Amino acid sequence: MKYPVDSISQKIHESQSIAITSHLRPDGDSICTGLALYFMGKSLGKNVALVNKDNTPVPFNNFPDIENITIGQIPPSNYDIIILLECANVSRSGQVHLDDAFKINIDHHHSNDYYGDINWVDPEAPAVACLAYTLGEKLSIEFTPRISNLLYCAIVSDTGSFQFSNTKAQSFEVSYKLIKHGANPIKMSEMLFNNNSPEKIKLLGQVLSTLTMNEKGNIAIITMFKKNLEDLNLREIDTEDITTLARSIKDVEMVLFFKEMEKDTYRVSLRSKGNANSAMVAEHFGGGGHLHAAGFTALGNYEQLLRDIPQTVEKLIKSNPDNPST
Repeated sequence: MKYPVDSISQKIHESQSIAITSHLRPDGDSICTGLALYFMGKSLGKNVALVNKDNTPVPFNNFPDIENITIGQIPPSNYDIIILLECANVSRSGQVHLDDAFKINIDHHHSNDYYGDINWVDPEAPAVACLAYTLGEKLSIEFTPRISNLLYCAIVSDTGSFQFSNTKAQSFEVSYKLIKHGANPIKMSEMLFNNNSPEKIKLLGQVLSTLTMNEKGNIAIITMFKKNLEDLNLREIDTEDITTLARSIKDVEMVLFFKEMEKDTYRVSLRSKGNANSAMVAEHFGGGGHLHAAGFTALGNYEQLLRDIPQTVEKLIKSNPDNPST
């Protein structure tokens, strides 16, 4: 039986030019894994391009080697294969005109349309970086400290420093191997978590000051308005730690983080713990994600959304048969 990773390895060896891309609003897993695959391809003597539609967010925009990411569109005729990371479908990448391109779909989320010419979708994998590590072994590449640091950083980022529900034995197993290959956990943690600007800390205070709770005390709601970013002259900002602080409140099962994108348009990030299912809630509103980390877009008047959405979320949490608090 031929596994997807075998087919992908063979196709990469047969190809001369490779393009790599990831999902819109790229995160640490997709960014660092994309860079690791970029350097793996280069080590094999391939012509490789890493192209994302959206800009690289903080803190990753200050990482070494980030200049190897091109922001824009892939010209598909220039490449033998295109690797899409963590994209449930092609539109999730923001890339266009890929219909006739040979597409390799690598993902670790449940929701995937299996649109690739080769599909490697493993929802049991803690991060797409773990799949990339397996691919690197199959390709017989040398895991240099540079590649190892990137894959380690991807795993730490996506598991929330080994705190999220996708933290599994494989997370530690692959991380152990990467450290043996030269990954530096202290350096990566410094780059990931200790690079805040004074403006970021001020933003944290402003967002936390919006904190409200439902009557039961199991849902926390926080909001970041565009004005918060504009007043502090911030554009791209990592807000994961803000959500983590709200989620740390005793008895809170889920955090709803409203981020104003445009007038009457909000990106709602969900973070949960225990058996509270963020993915189920997000899917109810047309979004998706992991058990403990998901999101969706909400349209409408802010005050109305703030009344209606938490009420619906409370009902959804209560209806979940796997939640012992119901």
